[in-house]
Amino acid sequence: MSGLSAAELNARIRELWADGQLPEERRGEYEALVLRWAAAALDRVENVEPAA
Repeated sequence: MSGLSAAELNARIRELWADGQLPEERRGEYEALVLRWAAAALDRVENVEPAA
């Protein structure tokens, strides 16, 4: 799953919650995706050029 954008990671996170519940056996996957999403989102914010 390396190289996924924040949007792609978010979509995978949403898939885990598709029925309104997070399956207990997929909690580890969810936590890893959330951490990767946060890192991707932060990277995106840090790479934004300031307005002139």
